[in-house]
Amino acid sequence: MSLPALPIFVRLAGRPVILIGKGEAAEAKRRLLERAGAMIVGEEAEAALAIVALDEPEETVARLRARGVLVNAADRPDLCDFTLPAIIDRDPVVVAVGTGGASAGFAAALRQRLETVLPQGLGPLALDLESHKAALRARWPDPAERRRMLGVGLAGPLDPLAERRTGEVGDWIASSGDAPPQALVHLLLPSPDPDDLTLRQARLLAQADRVFHLGDVPEAILNRARADAPRIRCSEQPTDPGAGLSILVEMAR
Repeated sequence: MSLPALPIFVRLAGRPVILIGKGEAAEAKRRLLERAGAMIVGEEAEAALAIVALDEPEETVARLRARGVLVNAADRPDLCDFTLPAIIDRDPVVVAVGTGGASAGFAAALRQRLETVLPQGLGPLALDLESHKAALRARWPDPAERRRMLGVGLAGPLDPLAERRTGEVGDWIASSGDAPPQALVHLLLPSPDPDDLTLRQARLLAQADRVFHLGDVPEAILNRARADAPRIRCSEQPTDPGAGLSILVEMAR
């Protein structure tokens, strides 16, 4: 299953972005660019990105693309090189919801739901973790071990959706034990639909350092694992899965 687009976060502060158009759609894009600190310029200026909010944008988009500019055309996903997602801002945490241009209203509805779920404390937690980077590296020098322990912490005492308190990251580092030993968890899944995963199964996939799987496990299931966790196809249970948490995924017969 391929991604329709690769989500990225682009730093625009002080950088030129072309904005062409008038009316409500153009003003909405202008406000968004201003929030990002972009320097808004006209069509003739040099820029890497452009937003076009015109009733008939085809010729303008063609001119910009001929110059190598990546273009977003308002309400015309067929002409877009990139799309603008609905945004939940928990500075410095930003959550973006995109539909690849299929429905801006749908993305906005999801954003509104997520606004009620994601606490304001997400930003302070991220800043607290950033301020303790040196302490984290000193406590767990090995990057894989450090990543595993962060996963354990964020699934428990540092739960991002829980209420925040001052000093919790430092207290957690000081009180945490060693990284968990080598472990292999066998997941026997009755359904190929990722929506049928239990909460425990979804969490294990998200935390695993590597995922062993038999050939008939759907890619949609494997995509629920961390992007940096190796997917290893196998025909039987591994005898030496490696350090940290490994998952063996198999479909029920």
